[in-house]
Amino acid sequence: MKFAIPFVLAVATAAASLPAAAQFAKPEDAVKYRQSALFIMSQHFGRIGAMVNGRVPYDAAAAVQNAEIVAEMSKLPWAGFGPGTDKVTPTRAKPEVWTEQAKFKEHNEKLVGETAKLLAAAKTNSLDNLKVAFGSTANTCKGCHDVYRKD
Repeated sequence: MKFAIPFVLAVATAAASLPAAAQFAKPEDAVKYRQSALFIMSQHFGRIGAMVNGRVPYDAAAAVQNAEIVAEMSKLPWAGFGPGTDKVTPTRAKPEVWTEQAKFKEHNEKLVGETAKLLAAAKTNSLDNLKVAFGSTANTCKGCHDVYRKD
């Protein structure tokens, strides 16, 4: 299992670097891809949040492991917002994702940067550092959700 996660992440990252048309046969596949990537990222981010908020005991190794997944997964969903995916339902993405592509990309890049900082903080083995980075990353998620996500 220890080697399976890095392998899967490496394959997923390689796939994300391909043009979107080469990755997805149908827009529905792209939507499933992005939703899956965001779901996995949120699950691992939530595990860190549970530690940060004292709902589970702080475990430095688990924090690093989860932050590695969050940081890697943060790079993946963006290819799933390609042409034609705005017509696929169900989705929680607002039309602004496609009409404000440059701003949306800025949010994407900010999230990738913040998740890298989250990983760096996790590697310090300091709960205080992790709390600061978690809060910053959570605010970045919220900032994008406020503008580009329904609900």
